[in-house]
Amino acid sequence: MTEAATRPWPTELRLEGAKKALIVVFDNGQRFTLPAEYLRVESPSAEVQGHSPSQKQIIRGKENVTIAGLEPVGNYAVRILFDDGHDTGLFSWDYLYELGRDQKAKWAAYLAAARGQHA
Repeated sequence: MTEAATRPWPTELRLEGAKKALIVVFDNGQRFTLPAEYLRVESPSAEVQGHSPSQKQIIRGKENVTIAGLEPVGNYAVRILFDDGHDTGLFSWDYLYELGRDQKAKWAAYLAAARGQHA
């Protein structure tokens, strides 16, 4: 079996009612509710991630951001359009799975960095 055949594949992408979260269901039974703020501050875009881990930016003030839309990108990712105009991150299925699986640790690290960094 190939590596691609063993990777979790999304079977459902759905915005929750107020567009404050993305629900992602994978074929292995995992279901994640990813808040819009979390997706925005962890966007895979160069604006947020930089070009290396040391360049990652801490994005603040996104508590009220919502998801304006979703655009499929081939059969490997989705572009999430946020109501603050950000739309350059391509969220691969692997990255969405990682965000769901590691949500607690990633969110705690973001909050710690946001508190510790001077404005």
